[in-house]
Amino acid sequence: MRKISVFGWSILGGAVLALALAAGCGELNLQGVGAATAAGAAQGKGKAPSLGDLTSAAADCPNLASVEAIGRLDFAKEFKLKASAAADLKAALKASAELKAVASEVDDELEAACGKLARDLGETPRGKGGEAACKAAVKAIGDLKAKAGGTFELKIVPPKCSASMEAMADCAADCDATLEPGKIDVRCEGGELSGECEGKCEGKCDVEAGASCQGTCNGACEAKFSGSCTGKCEGKCDGKATKGGVECGGKCEGKCDAGAKGQCKGSCEGECSIKGQAKCEGTCTGKCNVEMKAPRCTGEAKPPKMSAQCRAHCDAKVSAKLKCTKAHVAVKARGAADAEAAEKLVATLQADLPAVLKVAMGMKDNLVKVAGDVKTVVKGVEGGLTGMVEGAPAMAAKLGTCVAAPFKGAFDAAASLKANVSVSVSVKASVSGKAGGSV
Repeated sequence: MRKISVFGWSILGGAVLALALAAGCGELNLQGVGAATAAGAAQGKGKAPSLGDLTSAAADCPNLASVEAIGRLDFAKEFKLKASAAADLKAALKASAELKAVASEVDDELEAACGKLARDLGETPRGKGGEAACKAAVKAIGDLKAKAGGTFELKIVPPKCSASMEAMADCAADCDATLEPGKIDVRCEGGELSGECEGKCEGKCDVEAGASCQGTCNGACEAKFSGSCTGKCEGKCDGKATKGGVECGGKCEGKCDAGAKGQCKGSCEGECSIKGQAKCEGTCTGKCNVEMKAPRCTGEAKPPKMSAQCRAHCDAKVSAKLKCTKAHVAVKARGAADAEAAEKLVATLQADLPAVLKVAMGMKDNLVKVAGDVKTVVKGVEGGLTGMVEGAPAMAAKLGTCVAAPFKGAFDAAASLKANVSVSVSVKASVSGKAGGSV
């Protein structure tokens, strides 16, 4: 028999747990709610619910598996809550569902990105998920570095991830009844503001990767390039003709396959910036002399003051739709004993590592912050569940039983995000340094 605690009432009964799980409502044990028992008892709610009460609670849980289902539910009516408590609970559950979706998406992306990197280097991931795939990638990189010998230098044009300010405003209006739709001022803090500018762009204009640049390229330029190049230069290096592409420590004119930084009038893979344009045909970063359309923020899209529960929900929702530019990677091998192994590692990293860097560099800070904020909000709401319910003890038992699974899902999602961010960073770190050495 297992001891189960619901709102401080201890019951011996594995059968109750089985009933709760069968109803899809999760475990009956709620972390942090035991402290609220005294308050409930003082209000006449200290009487322990019967086994029948708990069985009924487990069977009557509404669907809380998705944001849409949570949004449709009238929590005040379903659980006999005050309007303010119902709003806080709904927002916390939405935040939990959003975080779970973000964690699942990140795990899928890393499983694909790290899995491809590992397999292209001859290593098969042991197990499923992003963490297993990235650990396999780290091993594969280390093994091939040891075989190649020498050192490897990594240069990166980082991915830039931005959040939709319009999505944040819409979510804030939908979640917090005190905010008026259409009049919500969302600010971009700690990052750059970008978007579509139909007037004059006073900053820089970024065109899509792979498009004709006609400006400054940071990455790789396919043709008509002039500037520094840490990769292979095809055309002229310091005025001397090159054939087939050679490393150029000086000025490259023609084509640069990696580490390009200079003027490019051909296709640019990486970041292309055009300054001083009257009209920007791409994405304007900085200021626009007319209202910017579809504005995005590479920092924090900060809405007006609203409840912590709504803020956590909206941050998680916006994080699920981050838009990221592709990273550009240039790897240079030096002093390799096995040239073939070194060439294979360089080529694979330059092709496969950018997808991993989307998480390891572009999304990392945002994901860590959102996971922490949602955990804090869920813990706060979870700890105050007893005081929310105005009905009989059986209703308190029902509420506790029904929110257990989604709240546990939030904690699991936060742990998954933390692990995946950490292991993605370890993939990046495993590239630099001496072969076989620590980094």
